[in-house]
Amino acid sequence: MIELKSVSKSFGASIALHETDLCLDAGKTTALIGPSGCGKSTLLRLIVGLLEPTTGTIKIEGQIVSASVILSLRRRIGYVIQEGGLFAHLTAAQNVLLMAKHLKRPPGEMHTRLRELCELTHFPENALTRYPVELSGGQRQRVSLMRALMLQPSVLLLDEPLGALDPMVRTRLQDDLKEIFQSLQQTTLLVTHDMAEAGFLASRIVLLNEGRVVQSGTLDDLRTRPASDFVRDFLHAQRGLAEV
Repeated sequence: MIELKSVSKSFGASIALHETDLCLDAGKTTALIGPSGCGKSTLLRLIVGLLEPTTGTIKIEGQIVSASVILSLRRRIGYVIQEGGLFAHLTAAQNVLLMAKHLKRPPGEMHTRLRELCELTHFPENALTRYPVELSGGQRQRVSLMRALMLQPSVLLLDEPLGALDPMVRTRLQDDLKEIFQSLQQTTLLVTHDMAEAGFLASRIVLLNEGRVVQSGTLDDLRTRPASDFVRDFLHAQRGLAEV
C-alpha cells in the first residue's frame, strides 16, 4: 500500500531522516515510535506530501507521490494531526463535512456518512452543533478522526492523536481506535511516543532513532530480540509494557 525507497529529508545541513526503505502492508496498522526528534513525524509528513523528500521516492497504491498528483492522492488519505487541528469557527459537523462540501458531495450522502461516523466513533449526534471550544479533548479527537474518515480513505495517518489527553480519556480512545481499526481494516500509520500504545494498537512497530529505522517487528520481537542496546534501553524506559 505504501512504499518508501531510499527516502531521506534534510533541512539545510540538518538530516531529519536518513535514507530509508519501508513498506507498509495493506489493511494493517503500523506504529512509528521513537524519541523526540527521531524523524517519525517527518516521515508521516513526507507520505502525506506536506514535505518533499530530499532523495528517494514514495508510492501509495503504486502511484508516486509528487506535486502533480498530491491533491488527488490526499483525497485517498485521512490525516489526523496532533491535538486534532479543528477549525475553531466551525461546528463539529461543519469540521467533519468540510472537504465533502468542497467536493460538492450530495447532501443526503454526506449526512448519512456523518451519522455512520458518529456511531463508529461513539460521538453523540446532539454534540454536532457545538464548536470545538465547547467539546472535551476526547470529543475533539473523535471529530478530527471523523473528518479524516469522511471520504472513506484507503490510508489513515495519525500523528500522536492521543498525546494531549489525560490517561483515562486516552485509554477509552485507545479502546475505540482498536475497534475502529479492526472494523475498517484500513492501512493505518500511527505516530506515538508510547510503546504500550503502539503494542496495543499496531500489528507492527517501526522504531526510529536519530533519523534511522533501528528495528521493525512486533512488540514481542522488540522485547525478546532487541537489535541493539538502544532498542533494549528504549523499551526499558517505557512504563506499562507489562500490561500489553
